[in-house]
Amino acid sequence: MHWDQPATELVTTGGGSAIVRPTQAESDEHLVELWLHGRGKNTVRAYRRDAFRFLDAVEKPLHRVTLGDLQSLADDLAEQSLKPSSIYRTLSAVKSLFAFGHRLGYLPFDTARPLVLPSFPSELAERILDEAEVCRMIALENNPRNRAILMVLYGGGFRVSEVSALKWRHLQPRESAGQITVFGKGGKTHTVLVPESVWKAVMKLRGDALDDAPVFRSRKGGHLHESQIWRIVRKASERAGIDKDVSCQWLRHAHASHALDRGAPIHLVQSTLNHSSVATTGKYLHARPNDSSGNYLPLG
Repeated sequence: MHWDQPATELVTTGGGSAIVRPTQAESDEHLVELWLHGRGKNTVRAYRRDAFRFLDAVEKPLHRVTLGDLQSLADDLAEQSLKPSSIYRTLSAVKSLFAFGHRLGYLPFDTARPLVLPSFPSELAERILDEAEVCRMIALENNPRNRAILMVLYGGGFRVSEVSALKWRHLQPRESAGQITVFGKGGKTHTVLVPESVWKAVMKLRGDALDDAPVFRSRKGGHLHESQIWRIVRKASERAGIDKDVSCQWLRHAHASHALDRGAPIHLVQSTLNHSSVATTGKYLHARPNDSSGNYLPLG
């Protein structure tokens, strides 16, 4: 798809004369690439898919899209039996693209600004495993590499992309345990002190590996792909008898919830998980409350 777009913009000066200046994007496709630049690879993959799905659906250049077109898209998505969270993400991506195009001067209006995003119930509580379930997943995993992966995901609260990219030079000893440094979401580098049991499980895998070698290797000797780590987690949950669609992110959720339940300061959990806001970490407190005002009522 290649929409013909003007590569210049007519600007009227204070004296009434007009000048022509180049725009920042040469086409809708170019705008999408500029919008995606510098984002994490998972975000790029999802947002690019959403953006081009939208362009294919409206079948017109962005500068001709109306609010009615956007509302029709929202209605169509709602009729496709998609998860509410998927609809929200798609429409959020479209709103972000239009806002970016308007800020760049490529689009005359931020047409998507009035678009109302759908609300949806939080599913976080459903995705938090019990401590016993996580312990069964780890205890029943006999492969040392796979067991270490489960322990790192849970013990460090890392994202699957961070674990997949680990090299031995990212690990540094700290007394009887150690720390792991990752290049995380949003281009942030952060370091996490991991428990001694996690550190020992990982270090048993090293052997004579060089500093630049991957910590978790594939059969071909390269970094273990994220999809392979997902399969390891899925099989571990099935082995533990967990009848849920468990993913790597669930172990990160479990880390946050279990740490808070055991009294870890919320700002420490925020720092460990590299959350941009303590409000994000606070969602885990609301997802699994430890008390309720109903317990103080005269209900026997």
